Amino acid sequence: MATDPNEPIAAALERIYRSESRRVLSTLIRLLGDFDLAEEALHEAFRAALEQWPRDGVPSNPRAWLVSAGRFKAIDAVRRNARFSALDDLEANGHEIAAEDDSANDEEIEDDRLRLIFTCCHPALAADAQVALTLREVCGLTTEEIAHAFLTPVPTLAQRIVRAKGKIRDSRIPYAVPQPQELAERLDSVLRVIYLVFNEGYSASAGDAITRHDLSAEAIRLARLLAELLPEAEVHGLLALMLLHESRRAARTTAEGELVLLEDQDRSLWDRAQIAEGCTLVEQALASRRFGPYSLQAAIAAVTAEAPCFAQTDWREIVGLYDVLLRVEPSPVVALNRAVAVAMRDGPSAGLALVDALLAGGELHDYRFAHAARADMCRRLGRNEEAREAYRQALALTRQGPEQRFLARRLAALGD
Repeated sequence: MATDPNEPIAAALERIYRSESRRVLSTLIRLLGDFDLAEEALHEAFRAALEQWPRDGVPSNPRAWLVSAGRFKAIDAVRRNARFSALDDLEANGHEIAAEDDSANDEEIEDDRLRLIFTCCHPALAADAQVALTLREVCGLTTEEIAHAFLTPVPTLAQRIVRAKGKIRDSRIPYAVPQPQELAERLDSVLRVIYLVFNEGYSASAGDAITRHDLSAEAIRLARLLAELLPEAEVHGLLALMLLHESRRAARTTAEGELVLLEDQDRSLWDRAQIAEGCTLVEQALASRRFGPYSLQAAIAAVTAEAPCFAQTDWREIVGLYDVLLRVEPSPVVALNRAVAVAMRDGPSAGLALVDALLAGGELHDYRFAHAARADMCRRLGRNEEAREAYRQALALTRQGPEQRFLARRLAALGD
């Protein structure tokens, strides 16, 4: 990692924490064999950096320095607290990290973060625990952010993470990429978690920014690694889906960070290289005939990406793809997205009838996008009072600043 000698130490530390803390943690987990001990070591390493770097300067390889510092801090803590009897085993691992050796080679498939995500997604863990643990440990989301994203009370989510760590420790779940014969059965949970990580980066659940590029970039990087390891159709489909969505990132907000809807986006800002790569991957996935829901969602995104303008989007094809997707993976959210596409193809009345039926079922009652979709359709139909009420419901469920301001502007435009 390149360092700027003129960058203030505090700014350098903050930047390095954002970009490197999860990598350092992943390697410390491998070296120390314990999630909690590794997290303590990570914090101690950054505390040591805060003390030493202003005096000695930022090291040429901050990541390796932090790993080395964290490892030695952990060994000191073990000595003091006598938490392990086999201290020699811990110290024996020390040779794996030299002070100036970058052991986390981003080009290698045996990447510590890939090891970590397979560990967090081990089938011995419950599905909800896999997601929570991966978002917490691989991506660094806070317990509160994860709880809000999945509409779960914070204490419940925290306990879920604690139990998952305990399960990994007590069951001696290996910290490793599975053997080739085991990969296929482990794939579904890993793909699901990678996509959830991407979604949090593409549309942050809370805060003043619509996107968290670090998370979406990390999810894409993990998917690329996985595609090298297991080039299955759905791995390519997921990578394509994320690339096609990510291609629009620069156009999704104004210079001030305000939300820009798809129909209003400046398509000259879309990343054409990502679109081309995504479309090629979609074709490969669909040609294999082993495709699944990620490949179908990517095909839908490709139709949008290839349209010259919003008005020329082929909504008939999109609705047809959603029909197939609903058969492959029936869910209220997929049905809602199909309803929005139907509204674009057949008019807002047709879409509104489908949305109302979904809301009547109760499963989307707390899903802000369902109320926002209903509000928009009512607005387009001139049913302003219903639109206002739906916007209020969507606004009450929204924690993201730009979305809140967008909904508030739409609500204000309808008047009292």
